[in-house]
Amino acid sequence: MKAKAHARKRYDILVTYDVKTTTKAGRKRLRRVALICEGFGQRVQYSVFECRVDEAQLEELEHRLIETMNKDTDSIRIYLLYGGRDGALRVYGQDRYQDFDEPLII
Repeated sequence: MKAKAHARKRYDILVTYDVKTTTKAGRKRLRRVALICEGFGQRVQYSVFECRVDEAQLEELEHRLIETMNKDTDSIRIYLLYGGRDGALRVYGQDRYQDFDEPLII
């Protein structure tokens, strides 16, 4: 009898950030923060990303963002969307979100 593979619990999260860009170092941090977020999800507004991650990915994302930010000038917020994206979101206007868990039709 084969043991069932346990599916890892996944979380829908919203990552927002405000990085002070008045200096060259700030602009570089802004780009690094955006690249980190792109590795875990998709940009839905300029400084807002929606991500679907498991617990280990969430910890890695948090660690990388905290290591990159300047705690004296920058702000990063991560919201857990309990009930998932569909249960927590109302969109008005354009929604460029792509659900990569669904079949992609080209």
